[in-house]
Amino acid sequence: MQKSFNAFSLTLLLVLLVLPEFGIAQNKLNIAVRLDEENRLLTIQQDVSFVNTSSDTLEVIYFNDWANSFASKRSELGVRFEENYDRRFHLAPEEDRGSSKINNIIDENFRNLEFKRLPKAEDILVVNLNKPLLPGESQKIKMHYNIRVPDSRFTGYGALNNGDYNLKYWFIAPAVYDGEWQYYSNKNLDDLYMAPTDFSIDFSFQSDFQLINELDTKPEELSANTQFKTVHLEGDNRNNTTIYLRKKSEFDITETDAFTVITNIKDKKVIPEREAIIIDKITGFLTEKLGDYPFDKLVISVIDYRDNPVYGLNQLPDFLSPFPEDFKYELKILKTTVDNYIDRTLYINPRKDRWISDAIKMYTMMQYMDHFYPNLKVVGTLNRYWVARQFHLSEMEFNEQFNLLYLHMARMNLDQPLTTPSDSLIKFNKNIANAYKAGSGFNYLSEYLSDEIVEESIDAFYSQNKLRLTSSKAFEAILREKAPKNLDWFFDDFVSTRKTIDFKFNEVKRQGDSIAIEVRNKTKAKVPVPVYAMYKDSIISKTWVEPFVGEKDTVIYAPGADRVVLNEEGFIPEFNRRNNYKKINPFLGVNKPFQFKLFQDLEDPAKNQVFFMPVAEYNFYDGIKLGAKMYNKTILQKPFSYKIEPQYGLKSNQLTGSAGFSYTQNLDEGNLFAIRFGAGGSLSSYAPDALYKTLSPFLTFAFRESDFRSDRRQYLTIRNINVYRDESNVIQNDDPNYSVFNFQYTNSSPGIINSLSYNADFELSQKFSKFSVTAKYRRVFLNNRQLDLRFFGGTFLYNDTRSQGDYFSFALDRPTDYLFSYNYYGRSEDTGIYSQQLIIAEGGFKSKLDTPFGNQWITSVNASTTLWNFIHGYVDFGLVKNEGDPARFLYDSGIRTVLVEDYFELFFPVYSSKGWEIAQPDYDQKIRFIVTLDLRTMLKLFTRKWY
Repeated sequence: MQKSFNAFSLTLLLVLLVLPEFGIAQNKLNIAVRLDEENRLLTIQQDVSFVNTSSDTLEVIYFNDWANSFASKRSELGVRFEENYDRRFHLAPEEDRGSSKINNIIDENFRNLEFKRLPKAEDILVVNLNKPLLPGESQKIKMHYNIRVPDSRFTGYGALNNGDYNLKYWFIAPAVYDGEWQYYSNKNLDDLYMAPTDFSIDFSFQSDFQLINELDTKPEELSANTQFKTVHLEGDNRNNTTIYLRKKSEFDITETDAFTVITNIKDKKVIPEREAIIIDKITGFLTEKLGDYPFDKLVISVIDYRDNPVYGLNQLPDFLSPFPEDFKYELKILKTTVDNYIDRTLYINPRKDRWISDAIKMYTMMQYMDHFYPNLKVVGTLNRYWVARQFHLSEMEFNEQFNLLYLHMARMNLDQPLTTPSDSLIKFNKNIANAYKAGSGFNYLSEYLSDEIVEESIDAFYSQNKLRLTSSKAFEAILREKAPKNLDWFFDDFVSTRKTIDFKFNEVKRQGDSIAIEVRNKTKAKVPVPVYAMYKDSIISKTWVEPFVGEKDTVIYAPGADRVVLNEEGFIPEFNRRNNYKKINPFLGVNKPFQFKLFQDLEDPAKNQVFFMPVAEYNFYDGIKLGAKMYNKTILQKPFSYKIEPQYGLKSNQLTGSAGFSYTQNLDEGNLFAIRFGAGGSLSSYAPDALYKTLSPFLTFAFRESDFRSDRRQYLTIRNINVYRDESNVIQNDDPNYSVFNFQYTNSSPGIINSLSYNADFELSQKFSKFSVTAKYRRVFLNNRQLDLRFFGGTFLYNDTRSQGDYFSFALDRPTDYLFSYNYYGRSEDTGIYSQQLIIAEGGFKSKLDTPFGNQWITSVNASTTLWNFIHGYVDFGLVKNEGDPARFLYDSGIRTVLVEDYFELFFPVYSSKGWEIAQPDYDQKIRFIVTLDLRTMLKLFTRKWY
């Protein structure tokens, strides 16, 4: 018994001795740094005290050296810029990019420690220890290194043009070990993961700088020569520290009842007193909702807001903005304060477990808006105008836009699970959709459980895990304990998958004062849904149908109800709410009224919407074409869409136009992500005295990579183009009507640094059949020179149209476009400005040579490269074969001016098979141009980086 007691006592003593190491001891960083402004260089002496808080023995320690992520254009950071269609880093000279240089790393006994950088992660250091680090022990390491500060134009952080500095991730930080090492490269996602750390920093810089930081600051000390001053910074339980150096500080200090806010977010139209009231209002709300902020100061900057703004109508320019200036300022301060408040106090892995902090941030913002602006609409003050009130958008509550922006991605079949690591998210999902879905998810929970349960769970999670390493699992455990209902649906389906939510009614029958309904779950998302009994616009009852898959019967008590509605209040981010309405006794089976509106609007699920819009187009033969478009497309994509667009040509005095419909079936799993089919037709002039009509049914299969961030796409399209042409006295067309079956495969990877695409095309008609292959490659080299290469090869399998001219032949420089697929402004012109329009297709030549067509086969190579800035040189060469003639070798060359690549370009021929073209008569008629006036095509140039 005595031995057992002694053993127990010894064990207890060991536990008491070791416990402080686990519970209190943590990493410490003592940093002495000096800024060499002239060379943009930081010289750093750093002492690291790393505590092994795990139960494992460690042989190495990993460090995040994110300053070195700028050292190479092929680093993870450089590749990320490239994936986001941002060339600035790739084109930057070496002196503008940052790096780190490790001079030495030693232990507390001044013995050298071996270290290396990971082969594919240049910003991760691995330091080998001289002896194993046991659980509960600490290891002291001394580092001496230099940081070359990058230019701020890449991320907003670094050296500014005016000589100021924004310094973030400027020191080497120990990685987190929680059973395995949590390290990853910098990808400009603002997501360094650090354990709670005690900082002690002596920062020396030229005396004309001011230092802004949220650590505790000791009085400045001037050096003996007064050229440098040193600021001492201290802070415990921190996970990072950003430093702003200013020769003339634009940061203002606001003392609130909760803590001090330091910010350079300003609005010239908001007076300082009003700014102070807004900041105090926000800090008071956050303190009440989340608990006391554990530090004395919080710095929020313009860069913080720029990286994570509130997306919506509030971002419109001042002359268009529907919100007053002080409200826009309040939104900026609110969003940035909430973000920094959570990030500084909840230490969650921001790359692997970001959704829980996003959910708390967005839900807190939504609560703020509900509390202070319960009646605010998303259109703001525009709601006072009668014209604005005619749009359903004017009825949308401010907080409803968060569901809308998530559903935008779901409708495009680009949504990703909330648990997706942030570096695997599409930019739109990372910046907008996933955070908004996470906040909407908490709002969904608060309706299903109660506001009190969700708020109490957030409060408990925050108070129990503040300033500690934690995760979403800790929140899940708290919420499950407080909730009276099973929440598997939320964590297993809503959070962890990309399953969309979509319900509809199968049957609805009145049974006295009750209504018997059968609800169908159209997807595999097993989530609850509320059923509303309504009379006109009033809610009579609300009944929750618990999670199910397939069909479910239920009976609701609803005396006097004239219809039932699913998700009437719209707090569930449902994929399609248009099928949520069912009348008890519908007239002629119509459950929703029709609504006809001028101009496109937000989708109103309670109505069958038809939109009208005036349109104006132009071609040389019809002149300006005025008309109207009738369609059903809204801001959100729909599976089924149609468009009817009659027009009248003011020059031709002819009725023209187009019509079409399509249906897209999105697929959630596998590389085949969409099947689209439909038909379209058009009527327009192709000559001064003749019209053409086309009718084209089609079927397209779309494929993508498993990695949604990859821009590689594959398309398989089958279509049949039927063409009917009027006879013309200007254009010879012995056989004006024809039908072409077309089979096309396209493989495209349109990167901004490396771009490769190729396609194969097969055509079959009564009198001909042909096959062609096109490949395009674009490369931007590290010396900023660009190379464009294109290959085309095509051959007739049989051709019985040769006696009728070259209408169906391969073209060297200007295809005849017998399928009417190209946007020619004057498709039948062979002289004048319209004949100079260039569309890079088939041969792709720029000069008009003596053999412009090939009725047997053709091959060509088009190349261009940078000469200086937007001035490129080009060369084309190829072989053209006509029946009965030998193959002819042809070539041309010249200058290409690239104003907007592929959209606005000019080509100036210099030398070709015809000799020196620049010295020949009528040179101005030889110049070719590419001009794109289609707004939808131009829009892709600006949106491609988001999707």
